[in-house]
Amino acid sequence: MSAFSDALAVSSSGLRAQATRLQILSENIANVDTPGYHRKTIPFELTGRAETGVQQVRTGRVDLDRSDLEKIYDPAHPLADGSGFYEGSNVELIIELADAREAQRSYEANLKMFEQTRQMSSSLMELLRR
Repeated sequence: MSAFSDALAVSSSGLRAQATRLQILSENIANVDTPGYHRKTIPFELTGRAETGVQQVRTGRVDLDRSDLEKIYDPAHPLADGSGFYEGSNVELIIELADAREAQRSYEANLKMFEQTRQMSSSLMELLRR
């Protein structure tokens, strides 16, 4: 595999991973006020080929954050127990928004790398045609 195709493969794996991360983060943000909702997390894993030494990234299995759910006092809520509390979600909106911004910037960086590699490849092909 050429250096250009290696670079394209690495950046496209980053694009896929960040797109999946953004999807999970958007689900968390959408469910910030859903009672009983557990925040989802997704790890990144490195994959690579021993013969080239090129490593790519992929997403692992989606996990649920098992931290305690927020206890909300609202005796009028239909899910409230005898003491007037019900379990909210364990999603922190500020953290999810910060993670989404980070994922967006990482996606943009991978996209820029992909575009530059493609442009360099096209320029090389143009030079070779002369």
